[in-house]
Amino acid sequence: MEEHDKQRDQPAGRGHWAVWLAEEARDHLFPWGPEFWRQRSALQAAGIAFALFVTLMWALAAAGRIGSVAVLSWWIAWSVYEVWCRRRCKPWVKVGPWWQRDYQAATTPDLIFYVATKNLLVGIVLFLLLAFFGVFGR
Repeated sequence: MEEHDKQRDQPAGRGHWAVWLAEEARDHLFPWGPEFWRQRSALQAAGIAFALFVTLMWALAAAGRIGSVAVLSWWIAWSVYEVWCRRRCKPWVKVGPWWQRDYQAATTPDLIFYVATKNLLVGIVLFLLLAFFGVFGR
């Protein structure tokens, strides 16, 4: 992918704060970028199915049907998939303060660190919510 294509495919984030917030949420929650939709249909279906399956694991944990070790195992598998997918589809990371919109090309270690940090924070919030509602305290 040429440099100008990478610049074009990055989140714009310009304009109203609600648009910026929606783009930030989409960028952090979904590893798929424009390149993902240019892949074979089987890869697209497998990626979306995997995302739904990991979401199902969290739902089962919320219902008290599976334990934290199972959720953690699937969360780690999702993180590996996310690094692979972001390497192909969103090969950039934000630099500078979080509220700015400056991006640079990412190396694989950059993406590993980004995904690990992001998923750790999301996982902590989800586990705290499950603990707050007494799912893991039974």
